[in-house]
Amino acid sequence: MKAAELFDLTGRVALVTGASGGLGLRFAEVLAANGAAVALVARRADRLKDAKTKIEQAGGKAVTIEADVLDRAAMNRAFDQAEAAFGTVTILVNNAGVAHSTRATDVTEEEWRRIVGTNLDAVFYWAQEGARRMIAAKAKGAIVNIASVLGFGVSKGTIAYATAKAGVVQMTKALGLELAFRGVRVNAIAPGWFVTDINREYLSSEQGKKLTRDIPVGRFGQDGDLDGALLLLVSDAGGYMAGTTVVVDGGQMVALRG
Repeated sequence: MKAAELFDLTGRVALVTGASGGLGLRFAEVLAANGAAVALVARRADRLKDAKTKIEQAGGKAVTIEADVLDRAAMNRAFDQAEAAFGTVTILVNNAGVAHSTRATDVTEEEWRRIVGTNLDAVFYWAQEGARRMIAAKAKGAIVNIASVLGFGVSKGTIAYATAKAGVVQMTKALGLELAFRGVRVNAIAPGWFVTDINREYLSSEQGKKLTRDIPVGRFGQDGDLDGALLLLVSDAGGYMAGTTVVVDGGQMVALRG
């Protein structure tokens, strides 16, 4: 089989959370470019409109859905709207997330709940709902949760984020175990340092540039560096993968572990 056939997503319906920019937008573009119809979910309606236009101009199909991943009612509406537009969602990318830089003794209850709620709780609820609908439709599918290298190691000021991402890694194992035999494969991607709109200014600073010393390939992640991992996990190429987390960090974790 040729690679183009192995990674072909024609006929699949994808839903990507946090799709208005950054990694989420890139994920949506890649899925659409390889044949999937994509539901773009995020809170920022104006940026979603721009994302949809960009995908359609490239020949893809997309629909925009404004929703906060913490809102369960909005979640159900998002799946309903995606189904109304394209059919049962068979690819779910749980990408939406928020970060923080607060030392442990200063984290408030509100901040803890916001970080863990978005990065862990919402990931479970969206995966749960997506799986329920795939199973009800007797449709095989794939769920990809976006974890982080901070799910394996920590840095100062990231206690809530690192805890949540570690939970995503373990959750992915549990979901993979329970859902694979029902035709729903659940896996995760753990990115290292990737340049996005949120961190671009910091990573381009002198302090930020020093972080590349701990990355064997000598640079931060860029557009395209996660494309292969994503396509592997959502396509027939990864048909025998379930409950695993693919680390894409330029070798950072290898260097830290020795």
